[in-house]
Amino acid sequence: MSPRITFYHAPNSRSGGTFSLLEELGVDYDLHLVNLKSGEQRQSAYRAINPMGKVPAIRHGEALITEQPAVFLYLADLYPEAGLAPAIDDPLRGPYLRWMVYYGSCFEPAIVDRSQQRDPAPPSTSPYGTWDDVLNTLALQLAKGPYLLGERFTAVDVLWGGALHWTTMFHLVPETPEIRAYIDRVITRPAMQRAAAKDAEFAAQQAA
Repeated sequence: MSPRITFYHAPNSRSGGTFSLLEELGVDYDLHLVNLKSGEQRQSAYRAINPMGKVPAIRHGEALITEQPAVFLYLADLYPEAGLAPAIDDPLRGPYLRWMVYYGSCFEPAIVDRSQQRDPAPPSTSPYGTWDDVLNTLALQLAKGPYLLGERFTAVDVLWGGALHWTTMFHLVPETPEIRAYIDRVITRPAMQRAAAKDAEFAAQQAA
């Protein structure tokens, strides 16, 4: 029997995406809540899990996985029966990997620069080009909809649906009709709603 996943999660953080994914997968796991407000992520016990002091992180047996796209890839492949990851011989596998990696390699750096009102680095050194490059590439893919891989809902939609939900709330990404419709298709799923409700409870507990 495969060992259970231990999931290190902080309410109202980017690890909410992994929380939603675990709900979509419908698997049992052990939850370890990290209190960011108290600085638990900077203490030695958690630094032993992730020296960067970030969430999410998961432990599976002897394997420790950090970085959100890597966590998503690992979990979706670990539970293939859920159907949230195209198999290695599926034509959708390449686009699936592309959009998982694009999130961390292009979207997040662009969002950070945008939130800090910084210009991107020169084209020869920028990891993403320009903000318009990032947004237009995403918009072109969403136009093919209803999901990033077309008709099939996958773990990559859990990642992007949650990310776009938060970034549009903070007005970092424009809420075009196409983006709004995509977000709504993702975040209204029962598993996503369950995760959001539980996360709100955890946040309230930590604030008390």
